[in-house]
Amino acid sequence: MNKEEKKIETIIALLEEEASAWDVPIVTQYADNLKGPFTILISTILSLRTKDEVTEEASRRLFALADTPEAMAALEEEDIQKAIYPVGFYRNKAKTIIEICRTLQERYHSLVPDSLDELLTLKGVGRKTANLVMTLGYGKEGICVDTHVHRISNRLGYVAAKSPDETEFALRNKLPKKYWIRYNTLMVAFGRNVCRPVSPLCSCCVVASFCDREGVVHSR
Repeated sequence: MNKEEKKIETIIALLEEEASAWDVPIVTQYADNLKGPFTILISTILSLRTKDEVTEEASRRLFALADTPEAMAALEEEDIQKAIYPVGFYRNKAKTIIEICRTLQERYHSLVPDSLDELLTLKGVGRKTANLVMTLGYGKEGICVDTHVHRISNRLGYVAAKSPDETEFALRNKLPKKYWIRYNTLMVAFGRNVCRPVSPLCSCCVVASFCDREGVVHSR
């Protein structure tokens, strides 16, 4: 094991010890409760540019109306809008959800595909969403990179990438596969609670001594 491998293993081990005290993303909660790929897919669509507590309530209201592609596709667009408000871009997301559900019916027998390439053909599904469905919905290999994962991976100095997509491919090349599925949940929780975008809480961070602090101007 080389120096970088030892470093990331130590960082992940330390963060895992702290993680029990942190709130996990609502999508991860659904995965832990065995809600299935469809629930994870739709909740992830709702979560884009939306606070987690808003996503949680919107998801709860929507799934109370319908929890299958057939039932959700049969809803009126206005009813979906009312259920998911005030998630970001709720009108566009209502349209997207209906189109996704219809596509699942027409092309996949109402099942969410378990292939990254197939998931990426669905309206509104980017690499982050597709990887999250793959990892949390199906337990398959993938690395979901959102703004937290992108920021922290680069801040630590583990990768040097300009975009989330670049970070994903960099992590695929060097992060041990045994961490792929867990990495997103861990880094999102860490990013919300300690390694925040602006003025991170470096003084109480358990991995501060392993961090390159790339891009950090102010910290607490």
